[in-house]
Amino acid sequence: MQFKRAGFLTKVVILVLLIYMATTLLDLRGQIQAVQEQRDALSRQVVDQELENRQLSDAIAHSDDPDMLEQVARDRGFVKQGEELYIDVAN
Repeated sequence: MQFKRAGFLTKVVILVLLIYMATTLLDLRGQIQAVQEQRDALSRQVVDQELENRQLSDAIAHSDDPDMLEQVARDRGFVKQGEELYIDVAN
């Protein structure tokens, strides 16, 4: 059994298909990298949010703790009775 040699038009069509497949593959590779970067960013956001949730849960669990109440009061600018508050206005 003998095979016929491919004609010029067949070679051109195959070349065009190979070029199309290569450009499509490169485009898909770029899309995959973009989606992976987005996934990594979202994973970091999830970790950060879980840490914040744990901190808030801890704050809720220890809301009756006197040290926690004093820390919250200090963060809001409150002082104990008889304490003097000095504000640095040099900055």
